[in-house]
Amino acid sequence: QVLPHIEIKIVDSEGRAVPRGETGEFCTRGYSVMKGYWNDEAKTKEAVDEAGWMRTGDLATMDEQGYVNIVGRLKDMIIRGGENIYPRELEELLFRHPKVGEVAVIGVPHERWGEEVAAFIRPAPGATIDKEELIDYMRASLAPHKTPRHWFVVEAFPLTGSGKIQKFKLREAWSK
Repeated sequence: QVLPHIEIKIVDSEGRAVPRGETGEFCTRGYSVMKGYWNDEAKTKEAVDEAGWMRTGDLATMDEQGYVNIVGRLKDMIIRGGENIYPRELEELLFRHPKVGEVAVIGVPHERWGEEVAAFIRPAPGATIDKEELIDYMRASLAPHKTPRHWFVVEAFPLTGSGKIQKFKLREAWSK
């Protein structure tokens, strides 16, 4: 829930508040929000509007009781044929499969749909990844357009210093 003296709103791409339960970008303002980036007015205008609302880049929903759930990152969202697909949803489902040790889902370019879903998987120790098995597993829980069209088995992921997967490097490797 929202902390005292902090305001939040969840907005669509036009900056309009979305109804409760719908996904949008998490915005916040209050005493804890930065005034801007040091000596970078352009970047500040991108992140903080004139009314002091900071666009976090996080995708979120708010339920009827006012609880906020972060569902992903705006820059990670895949837009396939006008449909928004949230990689985190797919990653959480795949991670529950016993043969999956680690997973990253990204959007890759597609001529007709704009983007398609690609899954990069590091198998669990001793496991062998069977693409058809994972497709059936995903289709049991998700709409067909959310099921990855491209599957890649990797031994390791490119990581940041803090241990997060560098998805931009996966996109670069895929495009080569």
